[in-house]
Amino acid sequence: MYTKRRQNKIAGSRFALPVTGCIALGIWLIAMFLNPMQTMTNSSIWTSSVLFAISTYLIILLNNYNALIRTYSRMVSCSFIIIGCMCAPLFTSHTPYIVQLCLIAFYLILFSCYQDKRSPGKVFYAFLFIGIASYFFPQILYFVPFVWIMMTFNLMTFSSRIFWASLCGIALPYWFMLSYCIFTGKKELIQSHFTRLTEFEIPVNLDNISTHQAITFAFILILTITGIIHFLNNSFQDKIRTRMLYEIFITMSILCNVFIILQPQHYDMLLAIQAVNTSALIAHFIALTHTRITNISFHIIVIISFLLIAYNIWMP
Repeated sequence: MYTKRRQNKIAGSRFALPVTGCIALGIWLIAMFLNPMQTMTNSSIWTSSVLFAISTYLIILLNNYNALIRTYSRMVSCSFIIIGCMCAPLFTSHTPYIVQLCLIAFYLILFSCYQDKRSPGKVFYAFLFIGIASYFFPQILYFVPFVWIMMTFNLMTFSSRIFWASLCGIALPYWFMLSYCIFTGKKELIQSHFTRLTEFEIPVNLDNISTHQAITFAFILILTITGIIHFLNNSFQDKIRTRMLYEIFITMSILCNVFIILQPQHYDMLLAIQAVNTSALIAHFIALTHTRITNISFHIIVIISFLLIAYNIWMP
């Protein structure tokens, strides 16, 4: 038996998610109140709030369907909400939230294909969301080869039919885009869209990274590393399927962080993606640790999170 500390009581509480949701609602309303003219003239912040709410619902489904935490806990959803609120500079742009929503939907469908090589239909719909996300953020296609590798070794679902189904899913949005460009005579849009894949800036060029962005990324990186170390040390207690899924989160987190460091001009999009992976990793740490040190760490994480939220909202 172990002492049930405050972090465990909060992580296992049925009130954790509703309370966190109310806090998030208040944070979004404060952000709108502090930028009244922008809110009135720009609907992006309203669109972002709706997209974030839908993403939160899908995260709840992702946690429930895959039992990401081996005990009853809503901490994955709560962590996602708090990390999302820390990314206050993204509130006024709805594009990162579209990409984030597509990634969660991708995970939700793809994880249901675990050890099922006869699921090209599900794979098609999963990669359809990657195709939609790539319309707004073409660089997300760089993750696809790594996803195929993880489908082979982690999900054990890869085959020739699955491969072609994934390509068709990615290509479908572009079929509509191509039809639109041909109909309107704007064929250059397709070319310019894919040209963005070849545009690279000087690696680790931090000239355009603000203090807000640097601090937010550094803290989320610390949360990611904490979650990864904890999981690697304690993964033997989880089911094999859960271990395979968390290895996907870990791999995507590493790729995403490396991408941010090398090409920080894509910071907004990549941070939205990273929030999904980090929420699962840090939630595993919070819900399944029970020592005095981790309890103190939990309180420090909560305090810093709310300080960072306040900093990003009140100090433009």
